[in-house]
Amino acid sequence: MRNRLVTSSSAATFSALADPTRRAVLDLLRQGSRPAGQIARSFPVSRPAISKHLRLLRRAHLVQERKQGRQRFYHLNPEPLKAVDSWLEQYRVFWSANLASLKAFVETEYAKEKKRST
Repeated sequence: MRNRLVTSSSAATFSALADPTRRAVLDLLRQGSRPAGQIARSFPVSRPAISKHLRLLRRAHLVQERKQGRQRFYHLNPEPLKAVDSWLEQYRVFWSANLASLKAFVETEYAKEKKRST
């Protein structure tokens, strides 16, 4: 059954985030707006490859483009990441509960072991 939080627009977000280069571009843009050329110089792949990554990030609405003269500036749009955060929240709850159970188990076993050794 498909999670209601994952819509077609958030599917594009997840698809865009699946690639490590695109995630690295987003990390770079967290520091502020950058021209396309500067973004491309930050990676060991070709400029056309970075253009394709930027196009996919634009389609997923994760970045926005602004033209200034001959340059295209890109900046991060964090809004689509809210769907990712909502989806991840259920896993945070899951892991918090499981880690709390694990902690209780380990502490109980440690206490039993300590009693046996004394």
